[in-house]
Amino acid sequence: MEQMEEERMNLRLDVDVQKLKVERLRKGKTKVEEDLDSLKTDYKLRLSIRTAGLGKTLEQWHEEI
Repeated sequence: MEQMEEERMNLRLDVDVQKLKVERLRKGKTKVEEDLDSLKTDYKLRLSIRTAGLGKTLEQWHEEI
């Protein structure tokens, strides 16, 4: 009986460890998704600036004028 109680306690600990691992993975996934969204936004902004011609160098502006 005592052995069963000990095994039960060990199983509960294993479950708790697995829950913590899952929680860490979810937090990591959320951070990665946020970073990806930020990169996408930055890319779109840079593309818009380039498309609008605002990203030209001084030499490119002189050539155009």
